[in-house]
Amino acid sequence: MPRLSPYKETLAWIYGLQRFGIKLGLENIQRLIAALHVDLGGARVIHVAGTNGKGSVCAMIDSILRAQKYRTGLFTSPHLVTFRERVRVDGEMISEDGVANGLTAIRNLVRDWEPHPTFFEIATALALKHFSNAKIDIVILETGLGGRLDATNAVQPNVSIITPIDLDHQQWLGESLEEIAHEKAGIIKPRIPVVAAAQAPDAEKVIRDRAVECQAPLQFVNDSYHKSTVGLPGEHQKQNAALAIAAIARGLASVDWPARFQRWDDRIVIDGAHNPAAAQVLAQTWQETFGDQRASLILAILSDKDLRGICEALAPIADSVFLPKIRTDRAFPPDELAKVLCASIPSLPYCTTQSIADAFDQARAKPNRILLTGSLHFAGEVLAWLQCQPAAFEECAQ
Repeated sequence: MPRLSPYKETLAWIYGLQRFGIKLGLENIQRLIAALHVDLGGARVIHVAGTNGKGSVCAMIDSILRAQKYRTGLFTSPHLVTFRERVRVDGEMISEDGVANGLTAIRNLVRDWEPHPTFFEIATALALKHFSNAKIDIVILETGLGGRLDATNAVQPNVSIITPIDLDHQQWLGESLEEIAHEKAGIIKPRIPVVAAAQAPDAEKVIRDRAVECQAPLQFVNDSYHKSTVGLPGEHQKQNAALAIAAIARGLASVDWPARFQRWDDRIVIDGAHNPAAAQVLAQTWQETFGDQRASLILAILSDKDLRGICEALAPIADSVFLPKIRTDRAFPPDELAKVLCASIPSLPYCTTQSIADAFDQARAKPNRILLTGSLHFAGEVLAWLQCQPAAFEECAQ
């Protein structure tokens, strides 16, 4: 009898795990993720649960994002023809070698584990490790069963999606729509945006209650998408398309990239603009956001930068400027920066201070919003100070 290829041999192994059945819970997948050193880096994660339409919504999101040149990782189930369909990077299925090598590593790792991981837990771990290696921008995860205890729920999302909920898998999720919705709504995480399709009243109430409990922004999408052709036929696919688009918008709106017009609170904005072009964009964004309101500007610039250009770009949005001494020798001393500022924009009031704390105290005494900018280095020191992390100051000083 001819020997099986490594791909077919590892598939035979993972299919054989179906004898363990379905075991809902997160302990094994969390252990697997840790043991495999899964690191998705800065990838955004979109997590999709529901009864109907999950796969279509995932496919639509993947297609839209790839059209915008994002590098995507897509994990779906079940497969139709080949196991490889479950794991895709930029639309390309994982290779046979990728499956064989990944499953072999996992097989050796879990050989003596008790309880032994299930088929779906190992498939999820394989996908996450593959995405970890592939340096993905955005990962799209479809739940396998339920949500709350599904293996995919071990990953922290940036946006959660709940497609229409109906009766299904009652032996695992509960006999009533309310019980099933409770399991599906388990993907909702604290303060993470949620986008949900229109639901039956019982399911909608569960989702709303869970979102309130988690302080998670919630949007129900009740309309269909009609602005262009949807590749999948049927009115329900237009509804799925509207859900996918709303979720992408939510996910992008929730992007948190520090010091890029970062709204620390109602008054404070932090931006790492450190050259004239970036400062011009910052000034434009300020005006788009706050209209003709001017800022109390707290400014620190490194000595190898175009000080005059940065100051001139920021002048139209500044009411006054505070120039603190910061914890790096690379920064222009406040007194010298003041000379450049005075020569460039003599009408702009300014004040030098001995520290960020002093600058804040004086800026807060004015009614204006406060903008801290001039250097990513400075932005990092500001964030460390605001977060009460003195150790970070030592890093800033290096």
